[in-house]
Amino acid sequence: MVILNYLLVCFIFGTTFLAVKIGVDASAPPFLSAGLRFFIAGVILLGWMLLRKKANLSLLLRKELMITGFCLTFGTFSTLYWGEQFVASGNAAVLSATGPMMILLIQLFVMRQKPSPRSLIGCVIGLLGVVLLILPSLTMAWSVWILLGSIAIIMGELFYSSGALYSKKANKYFRDVSPIALNAVQMTYGGLMLLILSACTESWNIHSFQSAGAISSLLYLIVVGSMIGHSLFYWLVSRTTPVFASTWLYISPMIALAIGVLFYDEKITWLTVIGAITIIAGTILVNWGDLKLLLSAKKRAETIEPVSYST
Repeated sequence: MVILNYLLVCFIFGTTFLAVKIGVDASAPPFLSAGLRFFIAGVILLGWMLLRKKANLSLLLRKELMITGFCLTFGTFSTLYWGEQFVASGNAAVLSATGPMMILLIQLFVMRQKPSPRSLIGCVIGLLGVVLLILPSLTMAWSVWILLGSIAIIMGELFYSSGALYSKKANKYFRDVSPIALNAVQMTYGGLMLLILSACTESWNIHSFQSAGAISSLLYLIVVGSMIGHSLFYWLVSRTTPVFASTWLYISPMIALAIGVLFYDEKITWLTVIGAITIIAGTILVNWGDLKLLLSAKKRAETIEPVSYST
């Protein structure tokens, strides 16, 4: 069951980037699309957790969840949706894998924590991969917008990394609360902020969501991307470790690249492939310490007793 759910998480997260791309290409306003996605998913998940008595409405009054909603949902996805107007979905997925490198940079320059030499090398390799990934776009039409879209997606990862570091400290106040309930509240807050941003910057027109592409994109992202994907992710965290669950970062970008090429006629070059592999390699090096602990823990468990996964 664990392996099956893990593969589902990798596949789902790998497909969401193309779903976002289909929506914005269908002229759905990016901030409005993102806001509807997360606000609706958050409200439904929170309602479900309330019915199961695994959450209470007082969570909506916690500033910690408002801050994580601002970083993890609002900041991350406002930039992703805007950037995907100009950037191919596969490239957007690979650029989103720079999150661990952004965490390292924040720890180095803001928190004054000294990383290991291996992590620093991984960060440099990953940033080199970003350059290789963006380089082909500079010879294409609309290169300025592709470059700005890529920068926006990377900036979104700074929001995500800040939120991840903050939530790690804030979660100590919510030890007895289901992670799914916490995620539902932060998605609700983030979605509401995105809707406010949309109201201030975009024209709300019902005709924007009348196309099959816009409607199918929104429904897929609400149900499969946010509700099922994130719930499976937190189920994996509870059954394994956060490090293991987060290794989707190494697999999903490659799935997104392949899906974009096969089903959406996105163009890919050898330089793009090399850049993608370089970014993933850098991400693995940055997280090598945690991955090594994960592998050693697995080996210890196997020497004590056989590992069995039951449904």
